[in-house]
Formats: sequence, C-alpha cells, structure tokens
Amino acid sequence: MKKQFEKRNISMVMDFYEMTMSNGYFNNHNTDERVAFDVFYRKNPDDGGFAIMAGLEQIIEYIENLHFDDEDIEYLKKQNLFSDEFLNYLREFHFRGDIYAFKEGTIIYPNEPILTVVAPLIDAQLVETAILLELNHQSLIATKANRIVKAAKGRGVSDFGARRAHNVDAAVYGARASYIGGVSSTATILSGQMFNIPVSGTMAHSWVMFYESEYDAFKRYALNYPDNTVLLVDTYDVLNSGVPNAIKVAKEVLAPMNKRLKGIRLDSGDLAYLSKEARKMLDANGLEDCKIIVSNSLDEFTIASLIDQGAKIDSFGVGERLITSRSEPVFGAVYKLVAVEQNGTFVPRIKISENVEKITNPGLKKVYRVFNKNGYAIADLLTLWDEEVDLKKPYRYVDPKKPWKKDCFEDFSIRLLQVPLFVKGECVYHSPALNEIRDYVRQQLDHEIWPEEQRFENPHIHYLDMSEKMYKTKMELLNQSLKK
Repeated sequence: MKKQFEKRNISMVMDFYEMTMSNGYFNNHNTDERVAFDVFYRKNPDDGGFAIMAGLEQIIEYIENLHFDDEDIEYLKKQNLFSDEFLNYLREFHFRGDIYAFKEGTIIYPNEPILTVVAPLIDAQLVETAILLELNHQSLIATKANRIVKAAKGRGVSDFGARRAHNVDAAVYGARASYIGGVSSTATILSGQMFNIPVSGTMAHSWVMFYESEYDAFKRYALNYPDNTVLLVDTYDVLNSGVPNAIKVAKEVLAPMNKRLKGIRLDSGDLAYLSKEARKMLDANGLEDCKIIVSNSLDEFTIASLIDQGAKIDSFGVGERLITSRSEPVFGAVYKLVAVEQNGTFVPRIKISENVEKITNPGLKKVYRVFNKNGYAIADLLTLWDEEVDLKKPYRYVDPKKPWKKDCFEDFSIRLLQVPLFVKGECVYHSPALNEIRDYVRQQLDHEIWPEEQRFENPHIHYLDMSEKMYKTKMELLNQSLKK
C-alpha cells in the first residue's frame, strides 16, 4: 500500500519540552524507571453523546519508525541545551515500552483512558505529541463525519474537503477518518490510493466555462464518460439553462449510446428549492433515475434542514465543515501521568485542579464496557489494573458523581476495551482494514449504543463508573494532597 511521504522521518514531531525533560531525566539517571501515562479527553465534540476513536494505525507507524538521524542530532546539538551523552543516547534510541489502547473505531466517552503508555520515563515522554496529534485529529474528524452521515438519513455523503484542509496531512488523514466515520467516498485521490477508499468527482465550473456553450461542455463530458456522466448545472442558470441542457445531453448524446444520465450536481443557490424543481424537470423527461447531488458549505445542521424542507437530494458532497470540523475544531485529548513504578510496583499519581473536571483518575487501570441482557452498553467501568470483576454475583460500583448511592450491576456482561499494541517495544497489534474499522463503528452504533446517546440535542450522558477500590484510591490521594 502506498504511503504518504514514505522517506520522511517525522520523529521530531514533538514539543520542545519533551526533549528538555528527557535530557534532564537522562542527566539524573532516570532512563529505565517506568511510568504510566493515560490519554483521555474531557468533552464530546459539538456537545454530542459520544466520539469515535481514530488514528491508531498512524500512531503505530510513528512508534515503529521512531528514531533520530544525524540531521536531527545535529539540530539538537545547535540548541546548546543537551549533553553530548544524551545526544549519543538518542542516536541509538528505540521505543522500549508497552502501549494499550481501545481498538480503532471504538465508540469512546470522556474521562476514560482510551490509550495508556507504560514505558521507561524518557520513552513515555518522547511519544506524547505524536500520539495526541493523531488521536485528536482523526477522532475529531471521524466523529464529525458520523454526525453528518447520520443527518443524511441513508443518503450518500462524500468527502470534498481537501482544498480547505489545514495542510496535506490533514486532507489525506482527514479523508481516512471521514471514511471511518461513515462517508461513502472521497474526492482526494491520494487517500483513495493509500487507504482503498472509493473516490468520486466529476467536473468544476471551469470545465463548463472553458467551452463556448454550456451544452457543448456537457456534451464533451458525456462523450468522455458515458457510463458516469454527472453534470454541474449551476454555472449560469440552474433551471433555465443547466438542467435543460443536461436533459438535452441525456436525450441527444447518451440515449443514442443506450446510456443514462447518472446525475446532476448543484453547488450554489437555494438547494432545497432548486433540487425540488430540478427533480420535477428530470422526472417529466423520463430521467427518474438521475440522481441529484449537492455541495456548498454543508454540515449536519444544513443537511438536516434540507431534508426537513423536503429537498429532493440523493447525496451530499461535504467539504470545509467536515475536514476542519468547523463547528468544534478541537478534540482536546490530553496525556497525563497516572503512575510511577517504585520497587516493582506502580504507585498512583493524581493531578489536582481548581476545576473539578481536570482532576485526573489515578493509577494503572482497566476499562470495561458493561452490557445489559439486550446487548446495549449501559456504562463504562474503571477498575485498578490488578482487580478482577466477578460476574457470578451482583457487582457493587461507585458513580463518582453520586458516590452516596449503593448501586450494583446484576445480570450483565462486560468487555475489556484496551488491547495491547506494543509489548516491550514490539508491535503485537494487527491493524484491521479500513472497511473493517468502518463496519465496527456501524455495528456498535446499530446494536450496542443507545439511540438516546446518538441524538444531536441533549443526548443521554453515558455513565462512567468506578470500582469501589478505584474510587477509594482516588479519594485517598485527594485527601493526602490536602496535607502537602
């Protein structure tokens, strides 16, 4: 499979403090002491009920290829901050730790560790930025894409966003994330080539404007692509010129070849009104099977509005508001230290804040999804790493928002959400094909996630519960912090 910029080394995609701290740890002889970091986020984009985990494959590629070449070492040397011994250490550096994560495509919720790094201190520090940027970007776009696909109610959605993306990587990997989220195709050829995503696209206004007449432009396009003729009808006048010329080409050019006009596209104007009028004209001329495709600054809200207005639209091309997640362009995942190994045991650490939502959940943890008898996820459960969840009897848990309640899970099943990606620096995870990840998202939303969590307005808040031992550990650390 083709890879983007195959020869580039992106190991230096990291914040400068990661390097200064690593140099300090090295000088203090802290190269082998292990720590644990959790990646989690605090809020679903667009006030939604969930998000979608994406970007894992690119994290794996980064970790597997993480190294510092001579050019990198020379650049760091010029900063006059790093010891020669540390720079020599970097020359031979390779990641030595363990990484656990939710499978790519998993439905995720705030404040649970979607990825955990357990590694020597320097190793864990150096991978922070790359892990966050991949998860933050692709999880954001996959989540936005799913909202747009849901709003389309079964109509096709294509990614048209490359030219409005923030850079080349954002376009290519944004298309990948969009496909995970449920879009049916992309206009970005490299994404299609790299990830086997179906590609789609027809013509721009420049094609129509280049030729002497709109009819001539349509005719030439139809002769080039008789099996896939989709005509852009809004260059001059949709109803008085564009649609009539498209119908004329369907009759005079395609019909004699025993071909059908596949579709027309609208990229401006009142899309609800124009699509309804165009539909009448097409149907009146025996083109009931001709699809109407629309684009032009669409998102889940405009698409829902168009459908509510009775627009006669078969599919949507969505660009800037998908590829940039314009309504909420920041995912907000963070990377926090949760434990430090001392004498072979991981001792929990907690971050305290004046903002309650920024207080971290300490310690090495396991995350389970809890299902009722019908297979729907009723909550996620945090436990300490060494705890076992006994399914043979009622299981008492703590709701951290209502710790005074005495609640139990009865007659339930659980699934452990984190799986190993790396063990002692070696990748042990097989990345599924993109179609499999996409199908996994759909399967969860169709069969496991409550419809009430999937609505746009005031979605049900998914519960994140704790084992009694986990909650007790957190409270003890909070109380200890008051004495410092």
